Amino acid sequence: MSDGVASVIAERFPILIVLGLTASLANFVGGWIVSSRPDFRRNVLNSFISLGAGFMLAAAILEVIPESLHLSGMAGMSILAGYLFVHLVEHTIATHFHFGEETHRDEMLDARAAYSALAGLVLHAFFDGALIAAGFWLSMELGVLLFLAIFLHKIPEGFTAASIMRVSGRSNRKAFLAAAAISASTLAGVLSLALSRRLLPVALPFSAGVTLYVAASDLIPEVNKERGVAVSVGVFLGVVLFLATEALLDAVL
Repeated sequence: MSDGVASVIAERFPILIVLGLTASLANFVGGWIVSSRPDFRRNVLNSFISLGAGFMLAAAILEVIPESLHLSGMAGMSILAGYLFVHLVEHTIATHFHFGEETHRDEMLDARAAYSALAGLVLHAFFDGALIAAGFWLSMELGVLLFLAIFLHKIPEGFTAASIMRVSGRSNRKAFLAAAAISASTLAGVLSLALSRRLLPVALPFSAGVTLYVAASDLIPEVNKERGVAVSVGVFLGVVLFLATEALLDAVL
């Protein structure tokens, strides 16, 4: 390991682990909402989803994809592979999965459907964590931006996992354990890239494709299901929040 790489690890690794744990713990919060507070206001969750959609979309298009294209001549194929990978998972393994509160009680009574949807969430959470770590390898600024993009949908993600378990007839304990599973997967994704820069040219563009799919094909459709202007405006506010955060980080870091 070169002195330069060792220096980067020494400087950024503690911050990466703290932020990775924070994103992971946000999954627990989402699971706790379902397992302990069934009266949680749905519009609050929808606000997180819409903000997260705008922030992630901006992060993917303005930062992650351009950085990926600079890293490798095969980045375009890796981005497409990441996008299609999530599409495949959500239409084969996790066929009943969507973000937000799960209400399809008739479909989710089958335990296999519930656990297949949870498996899709676990895979998605792993690439969330990997993307945060990949960003930190490139720069502190990009790492923080990607952490914020991921963090904004971590509570809805935990909420989704626990909600799927509850609707399928599982106990509150299993609902919370579902949130714990995706929390652990997020942290595993962070650690998978935290100490290995060699994976970056493949992992970053692949994760970019995953992020693009989650933002444009998962979160935006959830926003479009809601009536009223407020939730849709949240997407634009998410983009504005990304640009403002980027400007602030440029000034500070």
